[in-house]
Amino acid sequence: MVIDDSNTIRRSAEIFLLQAGCTVILAEDGFDALAKITDHQPEMVFVDIMMPRLDGYQTCALIKKNARYHAMPVVMLSSKDGLFDRARGRMVGSDQYLTKPFTKESLLKAVATHVRVVA
Repeated sequence: MVIDDSNTIRRSAEIFLLQAGCTVILAEDGFDALAKITDHQPEMVFVDIMMPRLDGYQTCALIKKNARYHAMPVVMLSSKDGLFDRARGRMVGSDQYLTKPFTKESLLKAVATHVRVVA
């Protein structure tokens, strides 16, 4: 799942992931994502930090506090690369932090790190 209020970022991530053979679910914000997580149960989540209504930190915290989804890997996406931002991501339970603009390689490496591929 890719959660980002930027259509450009969502589409870029979707293209990279589809080319790698992944199934992709898109969400525009945290509220949209939480509903879709229940319906689709993705194997992992990429979430933008800066979003309206429910930001990435809040979205990640809600996913991680739910016993059903606690083990779901959450990767924070942000244009901010500061130590504080990374630490805050860890505090809410994120599994990794990627800086935007991300590359196809960095996105797929995150998937490989967190999702067990069944051959």
